[in-house]
Amino acid sequence: MRRSVKLFIGALVVLPAGYAAYYFRNDIKDIKLPFALPFMQPVEAEQAATPAARPPVAVKVAAAKAEDVPIYLTGIGTIQAYNTVNVQSRVDGEIVQILFQEGQDVKQGDILAVIDPRPFQAQLDQQVAVRQKDQALLDGAQIDMERYDALIQKAAAISRQVVDQQHALVEQYKAQVRNDDAQIEYARTQLGFTSIRAPLSGRLGIRQVDQGNYVRAVSPTTIVTVTQLQPISVIFTLAAVAVGQTRLSLGQTDAPVVALTADSTTELDKGTITLVDNQVDQASGTIKLKATFPNKALKLWPGNFANGRITVDTRKNAITAPAIAVRHGPRGDFVWVAKADDTAAFRPVTVGQIFDGRALIDKGLARGERVVTDGYYRLENGSRITIEGQTPTAKAQPTTQPRSEPRVD
Repeated sequence: MRRSVKLFIGALVVLPAGYAAYYFRNDIKDIKLPFALPFMQPVEAEQAATPAARPPVAVKVAAAKAEDVPIYLTGIGTIQAYNTVNVQSRVDGEIVQILFQEGQDVKQGDILAVIDPRPFQAQLDQQVAVRQKDQALLDGAQIDMERYDALIQKAAAISRQVVDQQHALVEQYKAQVRNDDAQIEYARTQLGFTSIRAPLSGRLGIRQVDQGNYVRAVSPTTIVTVTQLQPISVIFTLAAVAVGQTRLSLGQTDAPVVALTADSTTELDKGTITLVDNQVDQASGTIKLKATFPNKALKLWPGNFANGRITVDTRKNAITAPAIAVRHGPRGDFVWVAKADDTAAFRPVTVGQIFDGRALIDKGLARGERVVTDGYYRLENGSRITIEGQTPTAKAQPTTQPRSEPRVD
């Protein structure tokens, strides 16, 4: 019984003292006690340990440059043949010959098909015969007119009325001969239309009419289509606001343009913007630009699509940096700048455009400043860095980490 009482009294003394020591542990941490309670040991060990310094981050850097930068507009364009002609018959008749192969290249004036020429040749011969008859009548009337003129000058028995009538008859025959000449020319032209020729140089498409078919001029049927591929046209559609901010104006113009593949990685051809359309599409707020390309390699095909990069200006002494250094955050674009004390600094920038792996920096960087191009994923504002390929300075050397005192269990 006495032992139980002693234990109970000891507990009443020790427990309040322990609670007080734990509650005021921060106030008595600097007091040197001749003993250490078990519940105080973790606190002393925690205060004795200091966090280890983070090692510097290895990065790669590149300096911002000042250079002349071309300013571009980009957009998608539809490729069109420079000229497209549906070859049709201009006279009625049966096609007796087809003289072309589908898909072949032709030159202007090449004969593509022949319509039966015999009816037209007969009409020409008939008009020639009529002219010969009228020419003979004219010749006889002129002889009589010359005879009458000679008689009236000799006061012969001939009236002036007869002479005037003969002069009028001669003029009538002359007019008839001129009409015959026109009829002959018309008949010769119609005969020429029986040979259907290529109206321009280009490439033929699929044949639409076979040999032996009868064609009419009043209801024309396309025999074949000729497309001019060299040069070739591309119609680009761009935002009217963007075009209005450049030196381009409505109507004829002259601006270099490059045609690219759909992924904008392969160059197809180089050409010139020759026309800016004279009106804006109100529904989409876009405007059309027409470009002409030589298309010597025949990489541009009518009906296909191509991306266009139009040079509209050149920025002199513009600040550029590697495009890979530009990062994108919730508040906009930024770069990590390598400072002289081998620390990294966060820097917001304004990017004008990116081309050929270089970013045009409108605002935020100065010439010669170094930007981080690799290793930026582990950076924080003020992080120490080491630049690969460069001997680290004394400030960049990692400091010796302080040792933590051994923990007393």
